[in-house]
Amino acid sequence: MNHKQTIIQNDISEKCNDCTLCLKECAFLAKYGTPRYIAETYDPRDRRQQSLPFECSLCGLCAAVCPEDLKPQEMFLEWRRRAVEGGWGDFQEHAPLLAYERRGASKRYSWYGLPRGCDTIFFPGCTLPGTRPQRVLQLYERLKEQIPSLGIVLDCCTKPSHDLGKQEYFEAMFQEMRSYLLEHGIQTVLTACPNCHKIFKNYGDPLRVKTVYEVLAEKGRANIQNKTAVVTMHDPCAVRFEYPVHHAVRNLLAGEGFEIEEMPHRQEKTLCCGEGGAVSALSPDMARFWAEKRKEEAHGKPVITYCAGCANYLGGLTPVYHLLDLIFEPEATLAGKARVSRAPVTYWNRIRLKSRLKKILQPAISRERTFQPPGKAIKKSLWPRLLILVLIMGGIAAIRLTGATRFLDQETLRNSIQSIGLWAPALYMLLYTLAPVLFLPGLPITLVGGILFGPFWGVIYTIFSATAGACLAFLVARHVGRDWVSGKFKSPRWRKLDEGVERQGWKVVAFTRLIPLFPFNLLNYAFGLTKIGFIPYAVTSFICMLPACIAFIVFSSSLLDIIKGKIPPTFIIGISLIIAVSLIPVFYRYYKSRKELTSSKEELWVRKKEAIQKN
Repeated sequence: MNHKQTIIQNDISEKCNDCTLCLKECAFLAKYGTPRYIAETYDPRDRRQQSLPFECSLCGLCAAVCPEDLKPQEMFLEWRRRAVEGGWGDFQEHAPLLAYERRGASKRYSWYGLPRGCDTIFFPGCTLPGTRPQRVLQLYERLKEQIPSLGIVLDCCTKPSHDLGKQEYFEAMFQEMRSYLLEHGIQTVLTACPNCHKIFKNYGDPLRVKTVYEVLAEKGRANIQNKTAVVTMHDPCAVRFEYPVHHAVRNLLAGEGFEIEEMPHRQEKTLCCGEGGAVSALSPDMARFWAEKRKEEAHGKPVITYCAGCANYLGGLTPVYHLLDLIFEPEATLAGKARVSRAPVTYWNRIRLKSRLKKILQPAISRERTFQPPGKAIKKSLWPRLLILVLIMGGIAAIRLTGATRFLDQETLRNSIQSIGLWAPALYMLLYTLAPVLFLPGLPITLVGGILFGPFWGVIYTIFSATAGACLAFLVARHVGRDWVSGKFKSPRWRKLDEGVERQGWKVVAFTRLIPLFPFNLLNYAFGLTKIGFIPYAVTSFICMLPACIAFIVFSSSLLDIIKGKIPPTFIIGISLIIAVSLIPVFYRYYKSRKELTSSKEELWVRKKEAIQKN
């Protein structure tokens, strides 16, 4: 056990008195027990417990309410680091977040602009430039009124890697940035993102760090048109104990003429929005709990926050506005008309912002970041995918220009296949049956089936072989490679699947086949570890995979005609069926949201009725 981990763990074991104050505040601790109980019972060798540290949001609310001044979140962060070092801390669900981080620190998105005599930089972070690039420009110009030689740095602080326990990578990336800034005379960093603020404050010494909100509050602003709107404030958990920041943002709002009605959980006792610690990736229910609790405390009032990530996540549940939107466009913001971009537009915004800043600033010193820690492989770019697309398009053009389309006649090709006899469908079905077991992608094989065998026999051969492949993977997981397979499913999402199957059986199989929430090949293995019977699994898989199978086979049966410049009816039908199948998850989410909305209205009505009866 790591020395630091031992000290933290022993400290909590000895000093935690099981008072349960933290349990009353934290859903994570309410689920797993007091910090002392967890410290004494957690065993990283137990696969069922390996995801436990990653379900804590690391928000620090437990530390804020602890009478013994303990910091359990530090223990969970240290466990995350040990999990990464031990090889059991890498989860597929974290890949999108880490890819987002890599882009932020890449040459394409990063840029350092340091004017002559610059000793202070504005560091807007990753999310704000993508969602609100115009705010970054407006804020930069406003700050320059107070700091004429202000520089700007578009880069990522790599907090995702820090919070996910990838300490070696985080330290290498952040310290390279810190060293560069110090070498070029930077003394102060102004942050707009609370998460960046926390990283710079904890790891950036001797750099001084201050939020842009504190700088704006120092200048002060006159009350504009005596606004009287009542709002409430959500303090991001990353700055839980940063009291000067809390006061600054409230002074800014008051200066703009807004009345603030505080929520029960605020400032040092604020709640996490749900995104903290990347909890939503592994435990979406836990993240949803925090967001719903914040929505409940807001009581329908507009929520103002100064974290772009919190605004994005909470904004799906209740009206949430970023403080900078309110400062620069108050009327549009309160009317819900402030310009806020979503992915993938956010990436384009960041590239455009970088280009515009280059033209505006014309710095004495600039760079695009190309640093990669030693021994770290550079991740694949989009170029290989674009190359494949170009080759496919080139191949189609070559076929058309050389007249080779005569060799791709649909009937001629299928007659050739039929001349081979039963060997052709037999080999096709054998390949498809083995594909799920070997983790081969099924869609390309499906498309070949439609081309070779047509819409009728293509569906017959494909659905039976796809079902056989799903069943074979199921049996491998259940009887042959149980230990190997169980090692693949460490996250709470897979445990929830197991619990769902135990309660509802074949319904969960049907749901996951119709609404692809999990990777298909892994899903086949995962079901083998559950308690569902083989026959219900096989029958349900067959029935619920059939709609997508029909859609793609009908579509692909017309591909050769498309290459030759014809548009047969099967192409239109196939496209329509694919769209219909693809919309199943959309209709499901709509149905679920409507159901939740109805439930919320009924709950609100009950509360109002109770309040009337009390009065």
